[in-house]
Amino acid sequence: MERFGVKSTPSRNRSKTALYVTPQDRVTEFGSELHEDGGKLFCTSCNVVLNHVRKSAINDHLKSKTHTKRKAEFEEQNVRKKQRTLTASLQCNSTAQTEKTSVIQDFVKMCLEANIPLEKADHPAVRAFLSRYVKNGSLIPKSDQLKKAYLPDGYDNENQLINTEDR
Repeated sequence: MERFGVKSTPSRNRSKTALYVTPQDRVTEFGSELHEDGGKLFCTSCNVVLNHVRKSAINDHLKSKTHTKRKAEFEEQNVRKKQRTLTASLQCNSTAQTEKTSVIQDFVKMCLEANIPLEKADHPAVRAFLSRYVKNGSLIPKSDQLKKAYLPDGYDNENQLINTEDR
């Protein structure tokens, strides 16, 4: 080619991957077929993780026989189940965990203010009442665990309140 005066274009050593494409960009591009959670791209009907960087991988998956089969089953079930990442699932559980902790702390505080020994929480009648009428009441632990884990927190909180009132 150089003999005839035509120069070839310089070869580029670039990858053909889209560097700045996010999973959310692919969701807006492909619509309800895909969803994003925790920085990962999921196929809604198949519940598999897809490579969001390569568009061809997504297109190949959407054209595959397994996807069309699962999509038909998914639409037949008419239930929208979306796969989630572990971190998203744990964040949901942390809300319930904080609610459980606040119920237990309030119970310990009530017992301390009413001069009720924490051992009374072990009585079967108290247990039955808590589980039947108190939201998350069945989650209140036995008295030994209340003393070890939750009494120091209540003690520290009361000390801070007393110290701020003295000033």
